[in-house]
Amino acid sequence: MKVMEPHLSNFDKCLAILVFTLGTTGQALASCDDESLLDQVCMRLADTWAQGDNDFYLPFHAHHLRFAYTKQKIESFRENNWGIGYGRSRYNEYGNWDGLYGMTFLDSHSSPEYIFGYAHEWMWGEPEALHAGLGYTALVTGRKDIAFYAPIPLVLPVASVNYDKVSVNATYVPGGKGNGNVIFFWSRISF
Repeated sequence: MKVMEPHLSNFDKCLAILVFTLGTTGQALASCDDESLLDQVCMRLADTWAQGDNDFYLPFHAHHLRFAYTKQKIESFRENNWGIGYGRSRYNEYGNWDGLYGMTFLDSHSSPEYIFGYAHEWMWGEPEALHAGLGYTALVTGRKDIAFYAPIPLVLPVASVNYDKVSVNATYVPGGKGNGNVIFFWSRISF
């Protein structure tokens, strides 16, 4: 009798990694002290995780800058890159936003891509009304076409327009002729 093994798609595998990593993050951050600079960073992450709101992430578009690609290459790309994600975020004591997150979505070649990271934005405006932010995100991503999902660390700029608990966000992925040069968009809803 042959035993059938369940088949997991690449998307299912990325989603499982996302759930596992986010599920164990809180336990790992709980062991921070606050003596060294590294411990202070650890405390900021731990406080964000422990005191933050739950966030639902919805990646929805990757715009490839037209000057960097041929028309034929642009036509071959998936730019509506729907996906899903989860995170925890809070407005810190200075009114700025800190967030920990994980997302998985379809990349430009319709293969799953994952992202796990931390973001910080300096905010202008009241958090309960219309407000905007500029900052950075430090993340790890993995793509099928780059070393078959090997972790790739990046630090990228990030901007947002927010109203109360809903935001539209963007980051720029730099590159050269025929790679990178992408503006990646997602939405975040806190609950």
